[in-house]
Amino acid sequence: MVDKDLLSIQEARSLVRAARKAQVQYAQLGQAGVDAVVKAISEATLPYAEELGRLANEETGFGKPQDKKIKNILASQGVYDYIKDMKTVGILREDKERKIIEIAVPVGVIAGVIPSTNPTSTVIFKSLIALKAGNAIVFTPHPAAKKCIGRTVEIIKGALAKCGVSEDLVSYISIPTLEGTNELMKICDLILATGGPGMVKAAYSSGTPALGVGAGNVPAYIERSANIQDAVAKIFASKTFDNGTICSSEQSIVTEAIIAPQVRQAVIDQGGFFLEGENLAKVKAIMERGNGSMNPAIVGRDAQTVARIAGITIPEGTRLLLSDEPGVGPKYPFSKEKLTALLGFYVVNDWHEACELCTALLENCGKGHSLSIHSNNEEVIREFGLKKPVSRILVNTPSTQGGVGLSTGLAPSFTLGCGAVGGSATSDNVTPMNLLNIRRVAYYLGGDVKPQYMNKPAAAPAASSTTSSGVDIEAIAAMIVAELKKNM
Repeated sequence: MVDKDLLSIQEARSLVRAARKAQVQYAQLGQAGVDAVVKAISEATLPYAEELGRLANEETGFGKPQDKKIKNILASQGVYDYIKDMKTVGILREDKERKIIEIAVPVGVIAGVIPSTNPTSTVIFKSLIALKAGNAIVFTPHPAAKKCIGRTVEIIKGALAKCGVSEDLVSYISIPTLEGTNELMKICDLILATGGPGMVKAAYSSGTPALGVGAGNVPAYIERSANIQDAVAKIFASKTFDNGTICSSEQSIVTEAIIAPQVRQAVIDQGGFFLEGENLAKVKAIMERGNGSMNPAIVGRDAQTVARIAGITIPEGTRLLLSDEPGVGPKYPFSKEKLTALLGFYVVNDWHEACELCTALLENCGKGHSLSIHSNNEEVIREFGLKKPVSRILVNTPSTQGGVGLSTGLAPSFTLGCGAVGGSATSDNVTPMNLLNIRRVAYYLGGDVKPQYMNKPAAAPAASSTTSSGVDIEAIAAMIVAELKKNM
């Protein structure tokens, strides 16, 4: 008898042991050697972008092969172009005035948790950023995407072999089980988790340092000053890209009553179909499982497939299905994250009300992730930027492409941090700089040399802020703040 869970655990242990040995040797290459390996992987995976996209679609049933090809290109070429000149090995910076040297230190062996929605692109991306930072990485694949992930790792291993470094720098658990994944997360040095809320929570609960990303329930606010046709076209281009499988895709349209009829007509003109009555009831019935989570049968499917599963008939050429959702919360499925051809539709009176509604949608299940706004009113854009509980405000851009750095200046990434508000350790688009530690060598400044703030006389103490020992707390605080501002 063979216990699959025990085999998976043993495989995880063996892969990590081999990866540790390989990583120690790899870390000795220096910046030029590391850069050569990263370049080789980029060049090796790029020609397979189409094949890997097709394999991912065939195995998982999610998305579109042509869009997965684009994601693979972004992961291999786009990410490489962004990180190729980063200094990630050895001495990063030397501050001669403060006598501090900053040195990059790899974290070691990374556990890469891979979702079924973006499997091949995420493997390429995480391999590049892990190796650029001097680390090894062991992937735990979603069982539904094991074959295409395995093929991607095989291509990367081939590039490693040609570079003369150990193939154990990149590997994957070929017998994926929950037990094997848990073991991997316990014995690695850092977890880089992309996946469902349950997997991300498990990563943060493992006892190992983790970088995980939460759900993205992205509202797309069309403000009254927006170019309506352009805004709707971009929303559709984003939401239909790979059938909505990227977490930064729009989940609801929020617009103002004064322009709502024009927005609604633009949605219809773009191929949107508003669900009503029995049609709406049937679609809502297949949107979720009993526990309230997304029904995997409709994830990454186009509008016609979703309609067929629901048992309804929709016009030929329909691209997205929408619902005028009356509320926000567990009882309103269109107010949640929907990684498929479904959108909620909300109408508010003004931007103040939109602000409140977008916050409610984000707090429903997308806190910390992203928000999309289409507007030519810089004051409104700035107010949203200052107050929304998200890590990315995406302005006048398709949200999917903007969030991953394809149509904006954000770092190209397939791991989008949600910050502390979203339960994540980072709010960044994750890059190699998130996968290394910095060691600081700080020299003694000399007996007569003191930091500037120690040489400045304190202001005369005010009676209300002076402690019993005669220390003016407010004056010291003001002095420190002033010094910090000068050095920012």
